[in-house]
Amino acid sequence: MDSQKFIDICKELVVNYTNEHLDKSDNKQITTQDVFVVWNCKTLQNNKALLSTVLFDGMYYELTHNGDKQEIYFDAYKKWENKCIEV
Repeated sequence: MDSQKFIDICKELVVNYTNEHLDKSDNKQITTQDVFVVWNCKTLQNNKALLSTVLFDGMYYELTHNGDKQEIYFDAYKKWENKCIEV
């Protein structure tokens, strides 16, 4: 799968997941315009991308395409903490 097709599929998957998990009382839905790629890599027949959204929910998503099996693995993460540690 070429990189752009993979990214387009990833954005759709993130939109679907996010919209399914948003609080329904907020009456908020996102589109692919609200999803951005943080990092993307293609190695041989495999792809991996880290994505996030413009929502202030601390979520990011890791999607991996297994080119041998034609499967995409989807992981959703929550950012719990971000702090500076002086060394």
